[in-house]
Amino acid sequence: MYAILAFLPILVAIVLMTGFNWGAKKALPVSWLMAAVIATTVWKIDLGKVIGYSVYGLFKSFDVLIIIFGAILILNTLKKSGAMATINNGFNGITKDRRIQALIIGWMFSAFIEGAAGFGTPAALAGPLLVGLGFPPLAAAMISLIMNSTPVAFGAVGTPVFGAMSTLSVNLDAIGADSTAYLMELTRWSAIGHSVVGTFIPLLSICLMTKFYGKERSFKGGLEAAPFAIFAGLAFTVPYILIAIIFGPELAALVGAFIGLAIVVVAAKKGFLMPKTTWDFPPKEEWEDNWKSKMDLGKASESNMSLLKAWVPYILIAVILVVTRIPSLGLKSLLASQNITVPNVMGTGLDYSLKWAYLPGTIPFMLVAILTHFMHGMKADEVKSAWKSTFKQISGAAIALFAGIAMVQLMLNSGINGAGLESMLTEMAKALARISGNAYVFVSPFIGVLGSFMSGSNTVSNILFSSLQFETAAILKMPTVLITAMQVIGGGIGNMVCVNNVVAVCATVGVIGMEGMLIKRNALPMFLYSIAIAGFFAFFIY
Repeated sequence: MYAILAFLPILVAIVLMTGFNWGAKKALPVSWLMAAVIATTVWKIDLGKVIGYSVYGLFKSFDVLIIIFGAILILNTLKKSGAMATINNGFNGITKDRRIQALIIGWMFSAFIEGAAGFGTPAALAGPLLVGLGFPPLAAAMISLIMNSTPVAFGAVGTPVFGAMSTLSVNLDAIGADSTAYLMELTRWSAIGHSVVGTFIPLLSICLMTKFYGKERSFKGGLEAAPFAIFAGLAFTVPYILIAIIFGPELAALVGAFIGLAIVVVAAKKGFLMPKTTWDFPPKEEWEDNWKSKMDLGKASESNMSLLKAWVPYILIAVILVVTRIPSLGLKSLLASQNITVPNVMGTGLDYSLKWAYLPGTIPFMLVAILTHFMHGMKADEVKSAWKSTFKQISGAAIALFAGIAMVQLMLNSGINGAGLESMLTEMAKALARISGNAYVFVSPFIGVLGSFMSGSNTVSNILFSSLQFETAAILKMPTVLITAMQVIGGGIGNMVCVNNVVAVCATVGVIGMEGMLIKRNALPMFLYSIAIAGFFAFFIY
């Protein structure tokens, strides 16, 4: 009963967004209100604490808003400087095939950014870049979300795996296990699972793209590019799994994507395994209304800028992300220590800390945007237009993020209550574990998905549920490392549908209000990925 009550706010959000086509900025405030009522009446949390947890969530939403703002600013700056037109021409020089462009940007480039930064940055960058190349904004959002799943377990230089280990230390100490050895085993199995199934995610993504956004509305267009799509999948997953097994979680996504990106671009230029025909979207005048941006994203200025000069901002972003995310280089701790802190928010005991310098929205996004003003010789009115457009675009996402993250923080912190219950999320996960019994292997990935769907983070999902998954596996006499690996993998898969990322991507490409449709469409690849992972691990467990 408690699990059902805890799930109601999530269910209401899903039904309103996918069934009634409500935008997130309308649906999520309703869900937050329902969560607040349940927290007060059933979990018996003081009203002051309910408001306090919600205000803390509001503060936390600024972290996401700053990332979105920076990503939109980069896009608008490059449009006004003429760089985006040059980049567009450059990709057309490699290939005019939209399927291959999606694989290079949505799969390879996005995976590299995931490996360096994580936390929603890849889709926020890849989505606008695809729009700049001429993709329908809704298609760009869908592709960016689906493809940003396989690299996530080792995103932000391995943070999700380390998040899992931070909660498993107590479990491992209790049985006298070696935490270092367990970390390597968890890394190995997470990489194996993601690689075996994730290799086919690029193919699935472009098949869905041609089905929903092609002139013929058919999977056929995607299947015609199957050889290159599977090749692109392997170009990432092979170095990804080797690096994970040999070196651990930190560099698997980052270096794997760097190697894969070079391989895929060279192969595309050489025509290796390329489809015989070039596929494109219908002409813009034939696009459905919901494919298009709901706001004026501005037209890209033409220029005679060199391709290298146009790409310098993105190159700078990638370099800065790498050097500021690897601890041994020293900059990570320096930037992370720059905090604006609100202690004990409304008496909740929670301290909010805005790491403004460490957020990718400021460094590198805003920093590089400002540098681009000078590098590309932009005029004052072009700079003003880029910033003005960015503020206008970000406003639509604010309400949805405020309400969504407020609800998440309320549910996360509901473990401290007067009813003696676990937190709402833990009650849901435990109920799933009890109901499933020996079929738990088919539930485990979905618990990881649930954590990401609500929190917007593979890391937070792992912190929430890794210990629960470990304990359940031990009770059911299943290999704990395999069940925990499915938690890590499920948390990455959840990126396809998680509320934070969907709202963020819709904001960056200008399709605010279409969050429900995106979640509905991305639920299919999310489900297929999760079931395939469960089936793969079932082979070793049963």
